Amino acid sequence: MSNLILFDDAAIRTSLLPFTFTRPVAGIRIGIRTLAEKWGDILGQTPSYLTEPYLQARFPQQAGSDNLYVNGAVCPTTALVERLDSMQIGDSLIAPSGLLLALRTEHTATDASQLTALPQHTHTFVANPGADPLTIVRHLWDIFVNNGDQIRADYARITAGRASTPLTDPFTRCYAPENIFIEPGATVRASILNAEGGPIYIGRDATISEGSVVIGPFALGEDSTVNWGAKMRSNTTIGPGCKVGGEVGNSIFFGYSNKAHDGFLGNSVVGEWCNLGANVNNSNLKNDYSNVKLHSYATGQLEDTGRIFCGLMMGDFTKAGISTMFNTGTVVGVSANVYGGGFQPKHIPSFSWGGADTGFATYRIEKALQVAREAFSRRNRAFDDVDETMLRTIYALSDGLDRSY
Repeated sequence: MSNLILFDDAAIRTSLLPFTFTRPVAGIRIGIRTLAEKWGDILGQTPSYLTEPYLQARFPQQAGSDNLYVNGAVCPTTALVERLDSMQIGDSLIAPSGLLLALRTEHTATDASQLTALPQHTHTFVANPGADPLTIVRHLWDIFVNNGDQIRADYARITAGRASTPLTDPFTRCYAPENIFIEPGATVRASILNAEGGPIYIGRDATISEGSVVIGPFALGEDSTVNWGAKMRSNTTIGPGCKVGGEVGNSIFFGYSNKAHDGFLGNSVVGEWCNLGANVNNSNLKNDYSNVKLHSYATGQLEDTGRIFCGLMMGDFTKAGISTMFNTGTVVGVSANVYGGGFQPKHIPSFSWGGADTGFATYRIEKALQVAREAFSRRNRAFDDVDETMLRTIYALSDGLDRSY
């Protein structure tokens, strides 16, 4: 069996910042699982990674004499996996656009840019009519745009041949119960689950609290909680270890983040170890219905998304104080602390401290590390030297890349 190695395409990685500051591209959650978890499940092995050098301590590469490098931005499909299974050493597979999808090689690359220079017989992947289209996460908005379809695809794989844990609560109302899957240990109390428009997946030991309304497609990760009276709109994913309340639509929480109170979040992506205080809201639609522009780390400017709905993109370890208001199409970097009145600027760099009405200063790295340690300890997780080194490296990188006052 080939060694499965998920690689970061350099241009795609940059376009997916700030989320790829702290993870490989394949660490992004879309649907129920991360891209890496999808590939690991469908190919039956734990993947390793070809990513940025400073991330390799947490996400190492494990190569050998037969390596299958797969683009970490690509969502697996049946047709694509079949093509990968038929690849011989020296074969590469590209999309019609020319993007490298996969390469099977006896060589070991130390940088993704080396992959195209390795000896290879190039084949173009074109899905047959009627096959699932190829989904590639190239841009920040691709995460929430494709989330509903990926929930459906993950749900089909995860639940195939399995029986849901029965729902025994007499006060919960289910619509299309055949599209609802509950893992062992999960609890649902006095809620409405409507899976007529798409499946609802409730992870192991998760909780949907009293008075909640949940519309599918929807995924709730392991040990996560939907708080009392919450309104979970369709195409929403709550990753593991989260506590989420209020109104959330077409949004993704990667994991271990909180939005415990009322407030609206729409067409948004929230990383790990974030906290949104009470009554935090975001705009996801401009008053003039024009396309939303989003900060690009590639150009340093606002770029047209081509979409009229686009909300908040929040990097890992970032916190927002009570009643913070985020503009349509706002990008917040890693480990920022945002608070105060008025709408926040559309780009808040990593390690920022402050708000629109008070101005911003640089978040002291030692204070940022202390808060990160506390966040981990609250979830009974250890914040180790690898985590600290990663954040220190991002802090140093952000001096030139993501922070200017």
